[in-house]
Parts: sequence; structure tokens; C-alpha cells
Amino acid sequence: MSKSNKKIARVVIVGRPNVGKSTLFNRLIKKRLAIVDDQPGITRDRNESLVEWNGASFMVEDTGGYLPGDGDVYIEGIREHVQQAVVDADVLVFVTDAISGITPVDQEIARLLIKADRKTILVVNKADNEKLEYSIYDFYSLGFGDPLPVSAESGRRTGDLLDMMVELLPDKTVIAKEKETIHLAIVGKPNVGKSTFVNALLNKEKLLVSDIPGTTRDSIDSYYTYFGSEVVLIDTAGLRKKAQVSDNIEYYSVVRALRSIDRSDVTIVLIDAMDGITHQDKLIINEAITRKKGLVLAVNKWDLKEKGNNDGSAYEKNLRNQLGNLDYLPILLISCKHNLRLHDVIRVAFSVYQERNKRISTSKINEILSEILRKKPPLTKDTKPIKVHYITQVATSPPVFTLFTNRPKAIAANYKRFLEKKIRENFGFFGVPISLAVRQK
Repeated sequence: MSKSNKKIARVVIVGRPNVGKSTLFNRLIKKRLAIVDDQPGITRDRNESLVEWNGASFMVEDTGGYLPGDGDVYIEGIREHVQQAVVDADVLVFVTDAISGITPVDQEIARLLIKADRKTILVVNKADNEKLEYSIYDFYSLGFGDPLPVSAESGRRTGDLLDMMVELLPDKTVIAKEKETIHLAIVGKPNVGKSTFVNALLNKEKLLVSDIPGTTRDSIDSYYTYFGSEVVLIDTAGLRKKAQVSDNIEYYSVVRALRSIDRSDVTIVLIDAMDGITHQDKLIINEAITRKKGLVLAVNKWDLKEKGNNDGSAYEKNLRNQLGNLDYLPILLISCKHNLRLHDVIRVAFSVYQERNKRISTSKINEILSEILRKKPPLTKDTKPIKVHYITQVATSPPVFTLFTNRPKAIAANYKRFLEKKIRENFGFFGVPISLAVRQK
């Protein structure tokens, strides 16, 4: 799916922590994209998704809970993000809580939104019954006209909320469905620079960045245009070893990161240049390969390595030696901090995406491989001959090949790897795991 040439309208959800913003966001987009927990402050980044309602298409964005500054790096970062989101918004949804009533933080947020001079819908969440709806009249004092009582948990009156959003939208164009959107998941260990990578490409501080590992707890979608093509960048929580997953939020963050790999066409694995490729990096790479995703390895913080006059080619050679049979993966040495070769990562990811969707004709592949099979036929442990009839590509995205033979069980695993290597040598599939099945003719 691709956007039209017109700017897509943006609806931003704001409010203090634990009023149900993420629950409301999930309800509006009809899927559990944002992590929801009773613990305040779970949403730290600006999470967004496309919504279509009554013929109008617009972006809905969730934000972290706004709190007055107290010196905490997270609270200050979230506050700055909320302030920027308010500036970017066409329509604001100010979420409050029917049970706890108006708080001083609500009043401070109200002053911020009035100063921003944006069209604003005041939502009183957790109004699960008529009795709670009667308590909304106090909220008139915030200065946004008629409050709308809703229950994000049950869906009560959220349709009315969507109607109000559409009514206030400056641009109600329907998204053109002309081009396929490419999904790129950005994965890696905690604190390797995933959010910095996305922010540098977007040229704005969309994702909260700090030196403290675990800042990104959710998987965040960002829309990015690359030479006219639409890309969804999926920033993920850092994948940790299971022994290091300390609480429910960490657990669900890891689950979301793995789901993000599932959603991706190409997975960009960020590696720390100072650490080199670690066991945990290999586990992450293996997760993407198991799911048959395209892969790009981006070695971040290369600027720190360059200070020691490190040879890039020698570093890459050593990395490939450690990768073993995964020598088909592209490797780029980058610096998110200095914006070094970041667009090359996207360019290579596009190439890998095309390779993943490539199809080789049956005649062409058999023309090449017939000679290979003649020179090096599969070995047998007995006197019965193995006859290979032909090979064909049966699927793309990911590529799957099927070898037809009279004795499928006699084809050894190492011979299948040999054929896979020959397919790569002749037809590419750079950065793409391929599958080779063996079938009885």
C-alpha cells in the first residue's frame, strides 16, 4: 500500500501516564500494536498506524505519558516527544480518566494543547457505564468543549470518536493502493543504535534515544519514502538472552521484536563494531534465517573503530569467517551517529528485497545445473543409482526450489547445501535464505 501524493492527515493521542492511551490506540487500529500494561510509562516512543474510516485514511499516533520534568532522562525525553507530536498533529485526542478525575498534570497538558492551537477532542476514558458518564461534566473546565466519554477497554463509543476525527480532518483522501509497501525490521542487541538509525533516516527525533539499554520497549512503525517507494521501518526492542528478561514488559518486548521479524520482508541486523559479532548477534541472525527473511548486516559505531586506523576490508573478512556458510549476507560498516552510509543500508535492503522476489525459469536453471549434476552427481551408499530428473523454483518471497529424483531420501544434506551454493553462484539471491526440497517424481 502506498500513500497518495497528498500529505496524510495525522491524529495524535496525548495524555498523562496510565489513562489508557495505548489501549485506545489499539482499539482504533483494531490490533494489539502497542504494549499495554497497568504499569505507568510503558509507551516511551511515538507509535503510529494507518486507519481507514468511512472512506477517509489518516495516521493515528500514540505517545508516551506526559509528566512534568523531574530530571529523569526518560520523562524529559518523553515530554519532548509529546511536544513535537503536538506540533506535527492535525488533530489531537486528549485522553483523561473518568475514575481518577482531573489531576494537576491534566491541567498542565490542557495548557500545552491550548497554546498549540490544534483541533482537539477531549476524551474521558474508562467511562464503562452511565454512572461514570455523569461524572464527565467536571472536564468542561479544561476548556475543550464537550468531553466524549468512552471505554477503550470495551470499545464503548470509540466509533463516535472516529466519526469526530474524520469530521475534523483537513485531508480526507483515500490512500492509493498502487505500490507494494516494503517492511524493514531493525533488530539487534539493546543499545546498539537501532532508534538512532531510524531517527537519522527520518531526520527527526521520533524515537526516544538514550545511552541506557532497553529504552525501546515496543516495536515502532515509521513510514519512510525512498526514491518514490514507501518503506515501513520497524524499530524493535533490543533482543536479550532469556535469562536477562526480567519482567513481563521485557518478555512482551522480545515477543514483539520476533513478531517484527515475522512482519518484515528484509531484516536489518545492527551489530556493535566495538563488540564484533557476538553469540547473541548470531542468535538474532538465526531467528531471521529461520523465518526465511532477507538479511542485511550493518556494523554500527564504525567511527569508533576508524579512530584506531582499523582496516574495513580486514574487519569484514574476519566477520565473514565467523559467519561460516552465511557468506551470502551483505555487510556494511556504518555510523548512525555521523550518518555514515545509512542510505546505503536502505539501498542494499531494496536489492535484497528484489532478490527475495526473483524467479528463475525452469529451463534456465536446468540448463545450468544439468552440467553441474553431470560433473558431480549425488553419491549413494549402495549400488542403486540416484537419478535427478529436474529442478524447479516453486515459490518466491522466500525462494523455494524443488529437486525431483527417484530416491529423495538418498540425497544427503551436504549435497543439498552444495546445490544451494551452485544456485547462488549462478543466479545470485544475495542476502536471501533459500530452501531446497527434494521430492519423488
